Amino acid sequence: MLRVAIQMDPVEAVNIESDTTWLMMTTAQDRGYAQWVYDVRTLALEDGRLFCRARPVTVRQNLGDHVTLGDEVKLDLAEDVDVILMRQDPPFDMAYVTSTYLLETVHPKTLVVNDPAEVRSAPEKLLVTKFPGLTPPTLISSDPVALVDFHERHGDVVLKPLHGAAGSGVVRLKAGDPNLEALIEIHMTGSRDPLVIQKFIPAVSKGDKRIILIDGEPVGAINRIPASGQVRSNLRVGGTAAPVELTARDREICTAIGPELKRRGLIFVGIDVIGDYLTEINVTSPTGAQQLKRFTGVDAAALMWDAIEKKRA
Repeated sequence: MLRVAIQMDPVEAVNIESDTTWLMMTTAQDRGYAQWVYDVRTLALEDGRLFCRARPVTVRQNLGDHVTLGDEVKLDLAEDVDVILMRQDPPFDMAYVTSTYLLETVHPKTLVVNDPAEVRSAPEKLLVTKFPGLTPPTLISSDPVALVDFHERHGDVVLKPLHGAAGSGVVRLKAGDPNLEALIEIHMTGSRDPLVIQKFIPAVSKGDKRIILIDGEPVGAINRIPASGQVRSNLRVGGTAAPVELTARDREICTAIGPELKRRGLIFVGIDVIGDYLTEINVTSPTGAQQLKRFTGVDAAALMWDAIEKKRA
C-alpha cells in the first residue's frame, strides 16, 4: 500500500466534477493508499530533513460534502511517505521554484511526481523550444524592440506572459495593431519576466487539443473549444471540452517529445496542440483527466498510479 502526500491548494474548494487532482485522489483511495494533504507553505527543512504539517484525507463523490480531514500531523517526507504529488496550481514564481528545491532533498527516495528538478527546468512555454519544427514561430523576450520587430514580421500574433497559466493574460494582436508597446509597458510594471509572442494559429477556432502523456506515452486527448470570438480555449476561462481523436500529426509530436519527458521523470504531462503545432508542455499541475475519462473511458489517473507503482517496485 502506497503512502501518498499531496501538495495542493485547499481540497475543500476543488470542483469534484472536473478537477484532475480529485480524480488522482479518488483513484488512490480506491486502491487502498493512505493519503494526506498539505499546504506548500508548511514545508520545513531542518538539519537536512524535510517536514510538513499535513492532514489525513478521505474523499467521496458527494457534491457539497466531498472530503473529511483528520487531525494535523507532522510528516517526515523522506520516511513517512512513499510518493509526493506536487499539484498546487501555478503561478510559477520564486515561491514555486523554492518548493522544488525543498522537494528535491527527498526525491527520489520519496518519489515526487513530477520530478521537482525537472519541473523547475521545464517552464511550460519554454520546454517546447527544445523541439524545433513542432512549434509555430515564437519569440521569448523582454526587449520591446525585439517584440515589435516580431509583430511586424509575422502580423497576426498572440502575446502571453511566460509564466502565466490557465489562459491568464493572453491577447491577440492583428497585423498593424498599435497596442503592443502599451501592453509591454503594462506587463513590465508588474513583472520582470519575459513575454512570449507567437504567430497566431487560425486553427484555434476549431479547438486547442489537450493530450495527456503518462511516462512519455500518449493515452488520449480532449479538445477545448474557445467561445465564439475568443482566442483563449482554457476551460477555466470559458472554453468547452469536447471529445477528439489523436491525429497522425499528434502522434508524430508525441513520438518526438515522449522519450525526453520520460528521461526527465515527467510522469504526468499535458501538452497543448493547435492545428499541427505544439504550443505548450504542461508539467506543473496538468488538467483534463476527468474530461478524458468521461469522453473515452481512459483513466489517466489510474495509468499514472500504475506507472508510479512500477517505479516504486
